[in-house]
Amino acid sequence: MSKDYYKILGVSKTASQDEIKKAFRKLAHEHHPDKKTGNADKFKEANEAYGVLSDAQKRQQYDTFGSAGQSGFGGQGGFNAQDFGGFDFSQFSGGFGGFGQQGGVEFDLNDILGSMFGGGRARQKRGRNILVDVELSFKESVFGADRELNVRKGLKVHIPPGIEDGEVVRLSGAGETVDGGVPGDLHVRVHVRNNTIWRKERYNLVTELPVKLSDALLGAEYPLATLDGDINLKIPEGVSHGEVLRVKGRGVPIDKYHRGDALVIVRIVMPRKLSRDMKKKIEELKKEGL
Repeated sequence: MSKDYYKILGVSKTASQDEIKKAFRKLAHEHHPDKKTGNADKFKEANEAYGVLSDAQKRQQYDTFGSAGQSGFGGQGGFNAQDFGGFDFSQFSGGFGGFGQQGGVEFDLNDILGSMFGGGRARQKRGRNILVDVELSFKESVFGADRELNVRKGLKVHIPPGIEDGEVVRLSGAGETVDGGVPGDLHVRVHVRNNTIWRKERYNLVTELPVKLSDALLGAEYPLATLDGDINLKIPEGVSHGEVLRVKGRGVPIDKYHRGDALVIVRIVMPRKLSRDMKKKIEELKKEGL
């Protein structure tokens, strides 16, 4: 059955190269096999689709003949950079392990690619995997962090941006070593401290802001402490209770060049008590249709 590469990446058949690349980045980040919630099959499928649609000649051939007209995608055997559409995975900051070097530890591609594309080395005696726990502040979980581990001297782990509480980062080959065999892996489990102001919703950061009734009616500016620093947030006149104000580019990093947004939910605070004079003024406004 012919594969719909456009559907796999979630783009239209008229999508630009920038749209295709952005869609692939998102899927690669979401399904990377080294993430606890990763999916190797979907990761491979996205790579295959990107490898075709990112190449003008292959894309034209695919649009004419479908995936049956393509050859050499997702085949068995050794690793070929073309199987990944020539995509530079360094944009993910090396946070998932298994690609190149990270924190002074050289990782082996065989564990991932052997299972994804076939091949890889024969099963050998293997050291045990080691699990360690690392605590991060909420800000560090948003922007990523480097941590030195006590497993052995000089061993560090890079925690990728946007990691969630309980997620595990795997360092391939950094576990127990055995004579004549291959070392196990090091699993770094992340614990994120709560933040009293912000919470993460995928790539966005969300908070609630109490706004006085008069400011909601007439408009105002409110100070807002974001993870990047303090800003003045403009409250438009006539804003509604529950309305979401968006501050672009103040959310969780998606890749090197893109970030989510900060979403501010307006909570209009009604006065608990009204003076006689205030009630009189409100009655007058009521007559005006307020």
